[in-house]
Amino acid sequence: MPFGFDVTSTLGNGLGRTGVIRTPHGDIETPAFIVVGTKASVKAVLPESVAQLGAQAVLANAYHLFLQPGPDLVDEAGGLGRFMNWPGPTFTDSGGFQVLSLGAGFKKTLAMDVSQLTPADVIAADADRKAMVDDDGVTFRSPLNGDLHRFTPEVSMGIQHRLGADVMFAFDELTTLMNTRPYQEEALERTRRWAARCLAEHRRLTEARPGRPYQALFGVIQGAQFEDLRRTACRDLARMEAGGRGFDGFGIGGAIEKKNLGRIVGWCASELPDDRPRHLLGISEPDDLFAACRAGADTFDCVNPSRVARNAAIYTAEGRYNVNTAPFRRDFGPLEDGCDCYTCTHYSRAYLHHLFKAKELLANTLATIHNERWTVRLVDDIRAAMRAGELDGFEAEFMGRWNANGGRLVRRAPAQN
Repeated sequence: MPFGFDVTSTLGNGLGRTGVIRTPHGDIETPAFIVVGTKASVKAVLPESVAQLGAQAVLANAYHLFLQPGPDLVDEAGGLGRFMNWPGPTFTDSGGFQVLSLGAGFKKTLAMDVSQLTPADVIAADADRKAMVDDDGVTFRSPLNGDLHRFTPEVSMGIQHRLGADVMFAFDELTTLMNTRPYQEEALERTRRWAARCLAEHRRLTEARPGRPYQALFGVIQGAQFEDLRRTACRDLARMEAGGRGFDGFGIGGAIEKKNLGRIVGWCASELPDDRPRHLLGISEPDDLFAACRAGADTFDCVNPSRVARNAAIYTAEGRYNVNTAPFRRDFGPLEDGCDCYTCTHYSRAYLHHLFKAKELLANTLATIHNERWTVRLVDDIRAAMRAGELDGFEAEFMGRWNANGGRLVRRAPAQN
């Protein structure tokens, strides 16, 4: 089968590693940041530009593609990659994230600060709930038109097989940090049962569609911030099989308080098999990326680089800034000095400032290209530092610059030329 994973180097802690994921549509050097194209599109950016900025793979959302245009149409087009003219590896998530974001979407983020959540958040989320969970599956209310849809493990597998991604994820229930310990236990057991059903259905569909490129299935590890639940989930999914074949890799999911991210990933990495890749769902901030790479995560995805770009927020090694603010109106330097992205080598802060103020759509394109390139390059640099045995020094230098301004760029005098 044209899917596999090889470890090429390991950190001294025995957890962090570099490697290569092999898929039918190409290899992925790990650690790697997987760019998110939710609806078979990285918002405002051509797939060709996504390749040029160095992305190795793209992740799309099975639930949204189920709603529009529908998995049958994507299947008829030749699968996700061909449909969106992306020649490289593709991932699809299972729809499990919508259990959180539509059901109890506290700021729709995974690496969160629990101190920011209030009882009012809980009340507001429950009042706006659009997903209801039971032991068999989840009933969603479409955000497009309010129609009800039903996802079960088998439905999710059927959708993802038709979408044709190289890597897909088992259907899971993603809980929040506000859920009680008893509910976390209940949800974890439900996710375990769903994982077994996904594995069985994946085998059935693989055999029913001969001649198609093999699609790898990753089991999803839940358990919130409870060490015993996380370790139990890892052991359960690591030994789970259907017809003699287990999961091809694992996704580490769930809402995680930022300060505990590395510790939780480490728990999972110490339990999961070393010969299968681990994908951490939903992170992109620099401190999270360093912590996750050290703890043994191999790939990551997050919508944040493109989402904040559309709000004029620009990443630099010295922190983030908003290019649509007054100091940049006459700043003719690049978005970030020394950046090799298409935007920085062709356009100025003043031009981006103008585009955002004028509400020109090109602003979203150019800002997104920079932020995605910045994030992809950071993980590429982390990987290179890990291979060279220089991660400690690289992290200290990079995070020292980033933290010097609290993650916010302090504006200096504008460049005139």
